[in-house]
Amino acid sequence: MANKVIGEMGLHTKISNIFAARNIITAKDALSMPEFELMELLDVGMKETKSAVALISEATSPPCQSARSLLERKVENEHLSGHLPTHLKGLDETLCGGIPFGVLTELVGPPGIGKSQFCMKLALSASFPAAYGGLDGRVVYIDVESKFSSRRVIEMGLESFPEVFHLKGMAQEMAGRILVLRPTSLANFTESIQELKDSILQNQVKLLVIDSMTALLSGENKQGAQRQQQLGWHISFLKSLAEFSRIPIVVTNQVRSQNRDETSHYSFQAKLKDGLQEQTKTYDSHLVAALGINWAHAVTIRLVLEAKSGQRIIKVAKSPMSPPLAFPFHITSAGISLLSDKGTELKGPGINTIHARGHIDMINFHGECS
Repeated sequence: MANKVIGEMGLHTKISNIFAARNIITAKDALSMPEFELMELLDVGMKETKSAVALISEATSPPCQSARSLLERKVENEHLSGHLPTHLKGLDETLCGGIPFGVLTELVGPPGIGKSQFCMKLALSASFPAAYGGLDGRVVYIDVESKFSSRRVIEMGLESFPEVFHLKGMAQEMAGRILVLRPTSLANFTESIQELKDSILQNQVKLLVIDSMTALLSGENKQGAQRQQQLGWHISFLKSLAEFSRIPIVVTNQVRSQNRDETSHYSFQAKLKDGLQEQTKTYDSHLVAALGINWAHAVTIRLVLEAKSGQRIIKVAKSPMSPPLAFPFHITSAGISLLSDKGTELKGPGINTIHARGHIDMINFHGECS
């Protein structure tokens, strides 16, 4: 709740604009400052400052509720809940139906492991007719690194659902329901998602994919506190968008290697020594999610795709509805497929570790990135 966006709390437009102009974006930004200091920064009277702080506090600190009242509210809002099937039986059972509506789900893993393949299959599932297990809606696919391929999506559909995709015009109709956006900068992306909030409900959008958030931020030159502030705003906005629209939002995250001295860089980069590339020794054993701990706390579901001893594995590393489980998988012309629907329970540090051994021999269909 601390990351809730101030502009969405019902403050008077004038005071809300002043907060935005002073770069005070979230409730945490406002409530972490003494009222006198906040008054000076906003350049308004103490009465207006106290009133704004009281409203922000109320919006971010809802009253205590009993377990019974929470259960009753859940039953009342059952029609707003739901899941997007992944069509991976074991994974869907683990997640109680698939990718949940109204929250952020993250896919994290090294390059070439299959994150984009997974996202394209989800896009297909969301646009698929409800009679065949889809959501019968439109998809907004924010393709930051130009990895989306309509040809690959159609291939997945033809192989996975031949009885539907061989119907005249069906393949073109399904592909036409997926809107692909390719932002050229973080500012361009921010403008796009702000405009999306008003159009998602009107246009029957049932899934938002961002592939990848890491690539957007890595293109910026800002460092340290500025970078964290940017990320914090986007975390808050995306969580708010998911709750408001009641659709699944899926975001991919890359990995970076972390050395013993705590200096880090992206896993697909190599160190330079005397002008020559030197492979990072910690590449296989010290991979971590690139967007950091604040992002990890913000996502509700974290799925880790990794390669260990030459075998691809998808791990449910974070989920409120299941223990950590691992499923071996491979990629075929039909998309990602589990080798076993029975997951192996994970314990200890293996839950959060990320391996990349053997991923260099992963060949993608049509020579495309995954």
